[in-house]
Amino acid sequence: MATDRHRPEYHFLPPANWMNDPNGLIQYRGDYHLFYQYNPNGAFHGTIHWGHAVSRDLVHWEHWPIALAPTPGGPDQDGCYSGCAVDHDGLPTLVYTGVQPQTQCIATSTDGMRTWTKHEGNPVIAAPPEGLDVAGFRDPCVWREGDEWRMLIGSGIQGLGGTVLLYRSPDLRHWEYLQPLLTCDQCQTGHMWECPDLFLLEHKHVLVVSPIPLRRSIYFVGAYGDDAFVPENRGEVDAGGHFYAPQTLLDDRNRRLMWGWLWEGRSKEAQVAAGWAGVMSLPRVLSLLSNGAVGWAFPEELTALRGEEVAREGLTLSSQERDLSGRRLGQALEVVARFAPHGDEPAQAYGLVLCASPDGQEETRIVYEPATETLSVDRTRSSLDGEAVRDVRGTPLPLEEGEGLALHVYVDHSVIEVIANGRTCLSTRIYPTREDSLGMGAFAAGGSASLESLRAWRLKGIW
Repeated sequence: MATDRHRPEYHFLPPANWMNDPNGLIQYRGDYHLFYQYNPNGAFHGTIHWGHAVSRDLVHWEHWPIALAPTPGGPDQDGCYSGCAVDHDGLPTLVYTGVQPQTQCIATSTDGMRTWTKHEGNPVIAAPPEGLDVAGFRDPCVWREGDEWRMLIGSGIQGLGGTVLLYRSPDLRHWEYLQPLLTCDQCQTGHMWECPDLFLLEHKHVLVVSPIPLRRSIYFVGAYGDDAFVPENRGEVDAGGHFYAPQTLLDDRNRRLMWGWLWEGRSKEAQVAAGWAGVMSLPRVLSLLSNGAVGWAFPEELTALRGEEVAREGLTLSSQERDLSGRRLGQALEVVARFAPHGDEPAQAYGLVLCASPDGQEETRIVYEPATETLSVDRTRSSLDGEAVRDVRGTPLPLEEGEGLALHVYVDHSVIEVIANGRTCLSTRIYPTREDSLGMGAFAAGGSASLESLRAWRLKGIW
């Protein structure tokens, strides 16, 4: 796999096989622990275990032994599905879903989270609340509230829409159902909400869910108290089409960090042939913006990966595309670009060109269109492989008076992650086929644009 040109170098993924949702994110005794849905038997979804990795710096990761495996005859015999981790008075505890039927289980560790023992009384919640016709019952999110614990379980109420069900417990073992914390119209936010995460962000609470069948993650910003949540704002976590099931942790620097699963954009047959599928996103630092939306940034620790640099300033872009890298930086790079505010006659579109072949047969474009105030990732020519997904994914990005476009981009072989102006995210997957699809440039169409500055770095691998 070391010769696989699509396999990322600095994004986390297991040594082989299938990975999906991040689970059990927690910082414990200074270390960041990342658990994740994992199939040790192949690059396809099935026989779900909990993989486990540890990092001291958010950049370099160490693979630890599998944390949870299905127990024959147990409530998780058909898979250990998504959940969370908490520190129960010094005792690390995993809370997760067993399936067929969906039930909630726990496991604890007494050796620094190296090995885990399942609670002999599992499941701790054996069934959904009586009288509710639910569309799902999984992915617990647990937190301490005063002297008690609270739990959200992802669900949906048939005929109504996605919901999260609220429970309370004195000890993580005995749970009492309270009520749905929030239910929304299924026409707008899907009929079942997976992977809920509720947390305090500055002076507001944020609820993140991944609705079925939307295949994306959304957030609500609002007020939580007395076992009730009142949403005030709603937004999309990532509009790139490949970011799903995010989870967060609060670290010892009081940062709210988020990871998400970046699923593949190629056929199941290609995934099995490659021997791996699924990538973890880079961590993101969350903030609360003045308009009540969530803001996004990459953590400063990632700068440790920077190597050779290319820098440009004060370039006027027109219909002639500018090659800015000399093709030196390869397939693992970071780009920080700032475009000047629009003039009286701005270009109809402008932005960056990535992973481009010399003749343009393969290329991926990050495009801003002032007239529609839209930022998009254009993958229509990202790959000559007819089975790779090739489309355009966009999202609104209105720029304020005097505000230019600011792009922070990470390219890692088949992964592209974009944060624009600290308030919009686009993550996508690409699969160039040509060895020379290494070019990086900037462009403007239908007018001119000013590239104030661009800095790009070749990035080192993390293993």
